[in-house]
Amino acid sequence: MTTITPRPRVLVIATARPTFVIEVAETRARAARALLESLGAEVHGPLGLVMSADDLEAARAHLDRDFDLIINVCASFSDASPALALYAGLEQPVLLWSFREPGHVGDRLWLNSLCGSNLYAHALVRAGGSVRLLYGDPDEVAIADALSRALSGDLPSAATLPSMVRERSEPESVRKALDSLRGKTLGLVSEAPPGFTPSEYDGDLLQSLFGLTVHKLSIDEMFSRIDDVSSEACGSEERAVRAARPSLATLDPEEVSRHAAVTVALRDWTATQALSALAIRCWPEFPSQRGVCPCSSMSRIADEATPTACERDVYGAVTMLLMEALGSGTTYLVDTVDLDAQNNSVRLWHCGSAATSLAADPEEATQFVHCNRKIGVAGNFPLRTGPVIMARLTENITDAGVDGLRLLIAAGESIPAPNRFQGNTAEVRLDVDASAFVNSLVVGGFPHHTVLAWQDIRPQLRAAADLMGIPVTEW
Repeated sequence: MTTITPRPRVLVIATARPTFVIEVAETRARAARALLESLGAEVHGPLGLVMSADDLEAARAHLDRDFDLIINVCASFSDASPALALYAGLEQPVLLWSFREPGHVGDRLWLNSLCGSNLYAHALVRAGGSVRLLYGDPDEVAIADALSRALSGDLPSAATLPSMVRERSEPESVRKALDSLRGKTLGLVSEAPPGFTPSEYDGDLLQSLFGLTVHKLSIDEMFSRIDDVSSEACGSEERAVRAARPSLATLDPEEVSRHAAVTVALRDWTATQALSALAIRCWPEFPSQRGVCPCSSMSRIADEATPTACERDVYGAVTMLLMEALGSGTTYLVDTVDLDAQNNSVRLWHCGSAATSLAADPEEATQFVHCNRKIGVAGNFPLRTGPVIMARLTENITDAGVDGLRLLIAAGESIPAPNRFQGNTAEVRLDVDASAFVNSLVVGGFPHHTVLAWQDIRPQLRAAADLMGIPVTEW
């Protein structure tokens, strides 16, 4: 009698956001599904991309059944709301599949798929779940091999790179730097964007660990401050910024004027409230309601020595503040968006709020329109080369739940390269295996934002973590 081996039952849900290149996302998602079917899987799940509330509700209905493998295809970036709605409380691991970036050098990020997996993973691991990462396109032999193993129960690695014991700075000098933070105030604009779990924070923890307080404005209060900027002050800033950043001459004059008003409002708020760092909800309200992106205004404030974090990332802003107190110099908040395993490098990127002092050539720190919104003003230039470190304070996720903070540290070299993606990009050749680093970043539930610096303050960071009782994960 012949025994028929049942085909592995696989749930595939492909998520995306309409602000990316959906045609490519759809094509790759279909190819992913076809590959699984060709490998013998019985594939279930919605045929189209999950992008709307109705799409999400229809996708959730599939989770009423049992599956041997659950795959979320991050066909493009999206916030983590779908991940939490679909998979929170799920006992089995979710395989997050990210695609490579297909766009031309200098073009926008077409998919930002890897960053999407990173954000999904943070949300799910923080909620007590487990994830695995698959990175590559459906036409790659290595991807087919990895999926074949996964269909037989051998999932991609959940291992993270081990932390190492490293040199620490003298505690006394570091203690003085930590003491300098006490009594400082962070300026927050509005709430975290929906589904951006790394942008949530515990104010009591900031006060107990760092002595930091927050001063918060609603988005409407911020807009009122912008409206109150006088024509004289706006004109003065516009003349100054046009002289400092000549490429503004190529942009819509009205958008440049709005940009100048935003800069004045942020600068005045920072001064009157004695703010030491800013964390700003930079979308969707700024572009959709005010017709301006605040990226270059945040860059302008960063050039004036006040760290600025986009997407209202409070712990990101605190990381910047800590690093600069320890001697890092100006820093920048970045996403990990691309992996080049052959070059052992990752590409670190964000929309265009980097200080112009961080440009590979500050004289060529071009200002342009925002890569997704297509309105001004955002920086569009590659970041400095040379040795760099990456760091990030984030929740310490334990089996019992969130217990304080932990600190991530990594290092490498920013190598000469064209601005791979519209905005600000650094290509960083890591000191450790880049593929293992990316896998660890995702499966370890670390945030999609890290902070990039061009001064090696790792000994100081380690010592600071020791003094505060914060565990360190260093690669």
